[in-house]
Amino acid sequence: MFDYKTYFDRFCKEEKLDLRLSFDMPPGYEAAYGTFDAQTKTVCINAKLLEGEPDFEKAFYLFHELRHALQYLCSWQFDDALIRSAQYTIMYDGACYKLVNGKYLECKLEGGEEYFANIYAGQPYEVDANNYAYERARKIFGDLEKLRKLHEFWMPRQPVSEKLYDSIFALIDKNAK
Repeated sequence: MFDYKTYFDRFCKEEKLDLRLSFDMPPGYEAAYGTFDAQTKTVCINAKLLEGEPDFEKAFYLFHELRHALQYLCSWQFDDALIRSAQYTIMYDGACYKLVNGKYLECKLEGGEEYFANIYAGQPYEVDANNYAYERARKIFGDLEKLRKLHEFWMPRQPVSEKLYDSIFALIDKNAK
């Protein structure tokens, strides 16, 4: 049985972060494996959804969200493209959000789910979190084929250019209310 708390506490100690771990998902995130709330400094893990999954998968999602915590709370450690992308959330259905003064402004962009799934997966902060989660889980569980496949699943199917993100972010800036 995967001990979320042990790995969570170890990460917080390593990174000198004061975070909270919750297994209660916020409204709207019931189907997500996890999320990070920068306002409350809370990492939420959907342990109920992950209940029957292997420990390496539980570790992957925990480390993914912990990396997001580091991205938001210690942004000076990351490059400008990642910091900028972390202000935006682009969902599979074209729902988009921009974080402004601690609040999310939203809009809806036109396009198909496959297009937006790739855009979501290619965001610099998501790529970074997925690579970090993979490496941390690999250090614990070894180089498992199923772990590699999980990592690949969350990576973009096609490269997404910085220029495309610039145009999408501009659209979000224009339309978000």
